[in-house]
Amino acid sequence: MIPFLDLKAVTAQYADEIHRAAAEVIDSGWYLLGKATKQFEEDYARYIGTTHCVGVANGLDALTLIFRAYMELGFMKEGDEVIVPANTYIASILAVTENRLTPVLVEPDWTTLELDDSLIERHITPRTRAILLVHLYGRCAYSERIGELCRKHNLKLVEDNAQAHGCRFGQRRTGSLGHAAGHSFYPGKNLGALGDGGAVTTDNSNLADCIRALANYGSERKYVFRYRGRNSRLDELQAAILSVKLHHLDDDNSRRQQIAAYYYDHISNPLIQLPRRLADTQNVYHLFPVLCDRRNRLQQYLAANGIETLIHYPIPPHRQQCYNRWSTLSLPITERIHQQELSLPISPVLTMADAEYVVERLAAFNE
Repeated sequence: MIPFLDLKAVTAQYADEIHRAAAEVIDSGWYLLGKATKQFEEDYARYIGTTHCVGVANGLDALTLIFRAYMELGFMKEGDEVIVPANTYIASILAVTENRLTPVLVEPDWTTLELDDSLIERHITPRTRAILLVHLYGRCAYSERIGELCRKHNLKLVEDNAQAHGCRFGQRRTGSLGHAAGHSFYPGKNLGALGDGGAVTTDNSNLADCIRALANYGSERKYVFRYRGRNSRLDELQAAILSVKLHHLDDDNSRRQQIAAYYYDHISNPLIQLPRRLADTQNVYHLFPVLCDRRNRLQQYLAANGIETLIHYPIPPHRQQCYNRWSTLSLPITERIHQQELSLPISPVLTMADAEYVVERLAAFNE
């Protein structure tokens, strides 16, 4: 069986370095808010290209705390609107509604699977305060038009960079293109911890300070609480492991790009559609999605041939029970993507022989 993602093998690549880093933390006796976290925050901010990085417990908290901080700083208030791509993972929208802000769902572009920037302006109202841009699948979703819309309408651009560590737009990395960005270090991400973890990157010192306090019970100094905060901290062990893996991230992404190039160059079955190809700098291939109107049959066929695939994601957010107020909303492009998307195996440890076998089996699919 070709696994969708072999996390054990991914970790084994750098096992000796990870063991040494973990041992240093264990032997230090300091497990939260210490040197390892500070070092990772500095390294990751430098890598992304921002002034600040604040480590938090997970990617959802990263996004949630960004919006909460904007509210504490007076830029947003309950009921304000945030434009969100309709085909995102549920966490993007949860971060908005957790703060009693109003998500405004906008359709993606069918050819890129990313937010359609030609549709955004018609959804902007006097209550719109931000665009939440999701770099879904590892593809850069930013465009100059989106940047211009934010400047024109005085909107905050918040990036959901959970799936795009290391991706670029021009000379800048995603996570530095907007006013703030949330990052997830869930184990399966391109930069993955051995547990949960997340971070916020920004150039805004006031925002970074507010987020750091909110994530520490609302405290800027011990036992003094400026905000009604929460406990959301990146622990020392995960920070140390992430520092190790950060040094290898670009090489790992390059390997993903090699596999993706082979897929793009050789998948030719007319029943299977690929998203528009981007320059490698604009796609770090967290996932390799394909579209097929016989998706479920294709998945069964590949499984029978020893290839594991996953669906990202089977049910769109506006059809989820937790958002039943949207149950009558019609978003045909989003719904079509969720009905047809299938993610092929891709990772730094996938061999070219495995990729060749995947392509061979796809070519033979005709049902």
